Amino acid sequence: MDGDITWRPVTEADFPLLGAWLAQPHVARWWNHETSPEAVERDFGPTLRGEEPNEDLIALLDGRPFGLVQRSRIAAYPEYVEPLAAIVDVPDDAMSIDYLIGDPDLVGRGMGARMIASIVADTWTAHPAASCIIVPVSAANAASWRALEGAGLTRVAEGEMEPDNPVDDRRHVVHRINRPSGAR
Repeated sequence: MDGDITWRPVTEADFPLLGAWLAQPHVARWWNHETSPEAVERDFGPTLRGEEPNEDLIALLDGRPFGLVQRSRIAAYPEYVEPLAAIVDVPDDAMSIDYLIGDPDLVGRGMGARMIASIVADTWTAHPAASCIIVPVSAANAASWRALEGAGLTRVAEGEMEPDNPVDDRRHVVHRINRPSGAR
């Protein structure tokens, strides 16, 4: 699929769209997120108001919203560092991403890998101190970890972490990409 991928921060006007995306079966299976307007505001509002140290970004394909990425510095979430550090080395300047393709018409068409590659490139510019991006994924979510690999991330570890969805077991795979030399 061709077209330019661009990024913009989530706004309150996006909340109904996020709720609709989170309700899509292919998203709901892995995100396990409440989709009511109140739940979407509760979970995305703090970032919008600057109360959370992460970024919620809408991915646009030729100007049309199709996906979401949450990007954060791992060290900003100590409760997340400890279980991840038990599996893999986590540098203080490491970033992480979580992502979804909300538009069901774009699922299974290579957009996940394209979107991830785009946010990786954007991360090196937007976060010049970041040395790497580390992403743990449920081992059962093959589509997700294949998209990471398609975007150039490498599987560096496997281990147990608390799953996002309680129906999943604790097995996770961890992928990493380092900042290209000279990209600072």
